[in-house]
Amino acid sequence: MGYFRAFCLVVGLAVIAGPGLADQTDPRLEPLFEQLKSESQPAEAVSIAQEIWAIWLEPTDPAVQSFMKSGLDAMNRGNNRAALDAFDQVISIAPDFAEGWNKRATVHFLLNNLQKSLADITATLELEPRHFGALSGRGLVFVKLRKFEPALSAFEEALIISPQLAEAKANIKAIRKLLGQREI
Repeated sequence: MGYFRAFCLVVGLAVIAGPGLADQTDPRLEPLFEQLKSESQPAEAVSIAQEIWAIWLEPTDPAVQSFMKSGLDAMNRGNNRAALDAFDQVISIAPDFAEGWNKRATVHFLLNNLQKSLADITATLELEPRHFGALSGRGLVFVKLRKFEPALSAFEEALIISPQLAEAKANIKAIRKLLGQREI
C-alpha cells in the first residue's frame, strides 16, 4: 500500500531542507497553503509542499537547529535511537516547535512504538493543524495497527490540505478496495 514509499517521501522532503530561522508560525506559510490547496498540477504541488517543509524545518533556536540536524543525520544513517535522543532534546528545548514532535513521531513509527508515534502526531497537529505529513503519518500508523477506517480518515484529511498528495491518494484507494468501498 505504499507505506514505505510514503514514509520515504516525508523523510526525503525533510532532508532536502536545511535549518534556518522560522517554524510553523512563519507568515510565509499561509499563502503557500492556499496555493497548495488550489494547485491542480502535481509537480507544482510537490514544489509548494517542499517549500512548506523547508519552513517547518527551520527552528528559531540555534540549539534546536543543532539537535534537529543531529536527529536528521541519525535518521539518514538508520540510527533511530540516536535520532530519538536528538528529537527528545528538541522537544525539551522547544515544546512549541511542531516539527520536533513530527520527527520524533516518525522515529517512533520506525521503532514500532506506534502509540508513542500517535501521541507525537497529536502534539504536532495541535501546533500545526495543517501538517499534511503528520496526517499521512497518522494514516500509516493506523494502517500498521490494522485500523483502516481511521487510516482512511487521516489520509482524507491530508488530501483536504494537500489535494495532490499522491501517496495519500494511493493509500485511500487501497484502503477503500480493502474495505469494499467505492470511490466517491
